[in-house]
Amino acid sequence: MDTARATLLSAADLANGAAGEPLLGEGGAVSRPMVVVDLDGGVPLIERAVEQAALADRILVGRATGEIPAEVRPLIDALDLTYAPVAQSRGVVDTPDPDASIAAFAEAVAANPQAALVARQVVRASETLAVPEAIDVESLGYSTLQGGPEFAAWLAGRGPRPLPPPSDEPVVIARDGDLLHITLNRPERRNAYGTVLRDALVDALRLAILDDSIERVVLDGAGSSFCAGGDLDEFGRTPDITLAHFVRTRGGAGRLVAQLAGRIEVRLHGHCIGAGIEIPAFAGRVVATPDTVFRLPEVSMGLIPGAGGTVSIPRRIGRWRSLHLFVTAAPLDVSRALDWGLVDEIRGV
Repeated sequence: MDTARATLLSAADLANGAAGEPLLGEGGAVSRPMVVVDLDGGVPLIERAVEQAALADRILVGRATGEIPAEVRPLIDALDLTYAPVAQSRGVVDTPDPDASIAAFAEAVAANPQAALVARQVVRASETLAVPEAIDVESLGYSTLQGGPEFAAWLAGRGPRPLPPPSDEPVVIARDGDLLHITLNRPERRNAYGTVLRDALVDALRLAILDDSIERVVLDGAGSSFCAGGDLDEFGRTPDITLAHFVRTRGGAGRLVAQLAGRIEVRLHGHCIGAGIEIPAFAGRVVATPDTVFRLPEVSMGLIPGAGGTVSIPRRIGRWRSLHLFVTAAPLDVSRALDWGLVDEIRGV
């Protein structure tokens, strides 16, 4: 395989500490953010390899071109993800061409190494935390990257954008007995998760939390897509990133959907980008139409998911496949989303 963007190690090399050299080079620059671990030759010293994987600062990507032996599974769990022809566990992204998939992942890491590394750190750190604390960790990582050069480069490339126009009714609420139906209602912006829509959605969700007579909540979206993610016209406009942290963690919808998980069903369709799947993934039940497509582009912007996605998505599909989606920004079709557990049912036309 082409190792121009990543170092290829054997599992024995990993066990002997070859991935453990300092991450930061001269001037504090990231050196070798990613290492590929070849699993085809077997894994001697498996316990030591697992230990070294847990200690590593770099993104560790496993590579296998055939079936992975059962005795290698502990190392699969310790790595950040593995590409192989067959998905034998949640730690594996199945692909017909592991080398091509690794090359695409490595290219994405090379484009935004700081964001990719922070994504790795956050999903590992929050894996065992309760949802509120894990959301705090995500937001702290997001805030760090907001002040970094990768996001600044994305903003410069985007150029100036006008603020979104106001909306009289960004969210529609309907009550029918014990059912509260909430509909995102900015179809002209594909229900982008901007300030106005976010605040209206939070108000609606709080109503469901405060009113014990509401036993069921259904959340859907008007127009061609459920939600096209954060409103890009608003990105980079918050002058105070500390305040933005508190808004994300205490004024966002993800924590509320998690609180309502046992009572809420989210119905997805069309493009569900960024927040358009990060927030629904907290729900107890997620239903999608056959045309639904998912994508998480934040790392390609020099950021990480900021609406709870580093918390909600790994809890559904595992941190390994989540990191694949975060770093590559690759689209995920609804069939694979169902196979992985990101959605619970495909329904409708």
